Amino acid sequence: MTDKFDKTPAGSPAGQVSVSKGATPAPENIKAIPVRHVGRWISGVVVIGLLVALGYAFSQGNIQWHAVGDKLFDSTVVAGAGRTLLISVLAMVLGVVLGVVLAVMRLSKNPVTSWVAWLYIWFFRGTPVYVQLLLWFNLALIFPVLNIPFIYKDEMTDVMTPFMCALLGLALNEAAYMAEICRAGIQSVDEGQTEASHALGMTQGKTMRRVVLPQALRVIIPPTGNEFINMLKTSSLVYAVTYNELLRSTSQIGSTSYAVMEMLFVASIWYIVMTSVFSVGQYYLERRYARGSLRSLPLTPWQRVKVNLAAFSNRPSGGVSA
Repeated sequence: MTDKFDKTPAGSPAGQVSVSKGATPAPENIKAIPVRHVGRWISGVVVIGLLVALGYAFSQGNIQWHAVGDKLFDSTVVAGAGRTLLISVLAMVLGVVLGVVLAVMRLSKNPVTSWVAWLYIWFFRGTPVYVQLLLWFNLALIFPVLNIPFIYKDEMTDVMTPFMCALLGLALNEAAYMAEICRAGIQSVDEGQTEASHALGMTQGKTMRRVVLPQALRVIIPPTGNEFINMLKTSSLVYAVTYNELLRSTSQIGSTSYAVMEMLFVASIWYIVMTSVFSVGQYYLERRYARGSLRSLPLTPWQRVKVNLAAFSNRPSGGVSA
């Protein structure tokens, strides 16, 4: 029977093993030094310099800035902004409804309805909105009287008011773009959904209303919000049909007070405010409808600010240790 020898060196505590002479010592912590991005600093300084030069140029220009502040909440300007918002909402609602109908017609197996929808989209996407507004405004030159037998008859000049010209010009043009957006949303739904609905005995119309369109909204709604924001700015073109919206209201004040540029600044501020407010709404709307396609929702702007602040406060002052 062999004896067991204690291999622990004499004088060493039990359980503690001394490091042999050939053993490699533990490595020290690596101190990583961040790379200096000189180009970023140079580009930042250049951009700030350009912004300062631009601000100085406007401060030295012949601009009556007090007039901008005085007229920003003028009753005429506020009323014009309200009419801009009204015509934009009504035109968008009418454009969305007609766009859905045109998209369904475009995808129909009936060649007549499909070609009619294609011709509509081809014409209204191929001509400028400004031209379409002028066509409606001067429609009385072709049809002096609007005569619908047994229903309605009146002078065309009384029917085509500035409001009606603006509404038809914006809504019918928007319907052509919404038709393509809705068509893309409908085609994004898997065909198996339609086949399964037909197997359950649902008709084509019921399948479209209850199965296809609810799923297509995830694709349709986000670009629709972008179209509405664009509609707010496009509504300024109804100035041509004498509809008294925001741009026309500010221009009238500018022509009488000789503050033309100042009133254009006022109009620009109102457009920026309205589009900014609806841009925030569009962001959260897109975030909501992204829940079905993304595993994790993107951070909101406020959440990003908190994350960046937390990362900055936790950043070590003496470099990064690995």
